[in-house]
Amino acid sequence: MDLPTPSPNTDLTTIKRVLIGIFIVLVAQVLFVAQDVVMPMVLGLLIAQTLRPVVRFAEKRGINAAISAFLIIVLLAGGLGVGAYSLSGPISDLVSSAPETGLKIREKFAEYRDEIAAVKEASEQVETLTDSTSTDEAQKVVVQQPALLSAAASNAFVGLTTVVVALILAMFLLSTGTLFYEKIVGIMPLLSEKKRALRVIYDVERQVSRYLFTITLINACLGVAIGTGLWLYGMPNPVMWGCIAAVLNFLPFIGAWAGAVAVAATAMVVYPTLGGALVAPAIYLGFTILEGNFLTPMIVGRRLELNIVAVFLTVTVWGWLWGLLGALMAVPILVVVKVLCDNFESMNAFGQFLSGRPVVEEVDVPEEGKAD
Repeated sequence: MDLPTPSPNTDLTTIKRVLIGIFIVLVAQVLFVAQDVVMPMVLGLLIAQTLRPVVRFAEKRGINAAISAFLIIVLLAGGLGVGAYSLSGPISDLVSSAPETGLKIREKFAEYRDEIAAVKEASEQVETLTDSTSTDEAQKVVVQQPALLSAAASNAFVGLTTVVVALILAMFLLSTGTLFYEKIVGIMPLLSEKKRALRVIYDVERQVSRYLFTITLINACLGVAIGTGLWLYGMPNPVMWGCIAAVLNFLPFIGAWAGAVAVAATAMVVYPTLGGALVAPAIYLGFTILEGNFLTPMIVGRRLELNIVAVFLTVTVWGWLWGLLGALMAVPILVVVKVLCDNFESMNAFGQFLSGRPVVEEVDVPEEGKAD
């Protein structure tokens, strides 16, 4: 029996898919190795897109783009600097008091100690047996780890450098107005391609800037609401918790729970009873649930609604590549990719996957056993 011979189109499709896979792997490798260079550039682009509506508003009022961009970036940098300096003390105290907080949390759960006494006793017996058999035969090697505050200070310095470079790049992008777009359009050889490129650029800018600016305002309002709620309940450092909530809300799924766990750990030290301590994280989660399920969908709308699976995978991948800052930028980067896919026919299929809306709104399914 003669086997069917593969068509040239099939071979070309296979080669194309293999090349795309290799290209994706190479891009991921470059992003991981050159993160110190690429990450500030991506952050600068996102900041520029977020603040572009403000610069446009100033231009309509007769203020030059270069002047407005400089003033906006200086004010933003000053606000970030003052905020970081004001929060450095409470955050440093929170990190340094982590061992003491852990001991007090253990005391809170002392009443549950009887239920786990058997497991703990068995574990101690195994550990004692292991130590007694290996004391004279092996030497214990202890690797001294860097202090927690030293590691935090190192990460803070790297983050500060990234933010400074990103702010400078954002200022240049905002101050040049449409010059960057004109350079991109000038590369296109045909007039029809120039028009299409210009339409796509402005569509991407409009949607992405609107989304990022709106989400930033929503997160800021969420931070104010959480800080106010915790202040009314009597939690210490409510401003710090509000700022932490605003930043962590850029991180889907994990951000809300991470903030709630941190608030719960601190509340267990502050309040004498377990029930009283759980009210503070309940306030935190209550505001985040209201924001995520009602406020953001109502304001942002369904046009840029994203697939929850795509969001989770994106956060995981960018967190693996660039750490916490990469995870925080994951959703804005995904929005940029989604808008680009919506503007190119060859990428529409991938854009449909990223979308949170069903491809077919209504499907008529015949009843089982229904006669023709």
